[in-house]
Amino acid sequence: MMKYAISSLLFFSFVSTFAQDATKGAELYKQCIACHGAKGEGNVAQKAPKLSGQYDWYVERQILDIREGKLRKNEVMIPFVSKLSAQDVKDLAAYISQL
Repeated sequence: MMKYAISSLLFFSFVSTFAQDATKGAELYKQCIACHGAKGEGNVAQKAPKLSGQYDWYVERQILDIREGKLRKNEVMIPFVSKLSAQDVKDLAAYISQL
């Protein structure tokens, strides 16, 4: 029984380490509002795509691809995404997926 309790404790502490925090993501998103809009509606004039309605995994992958220069280069986004930690990206994606 003790073996299962220790296994469960280790599992839940591992999972919580990588959990997404949409509240923190909301704070991070404040820098995105100028281009992507408060509700993620996007802005055609600034070539900022609509973000609302996207899955968290998709948003996360797009941010990482922009940061790494994959698929496309986005000079406007680089200053913002380059300073995000891996956890920041997950938190931001969690928030955006709720828009």
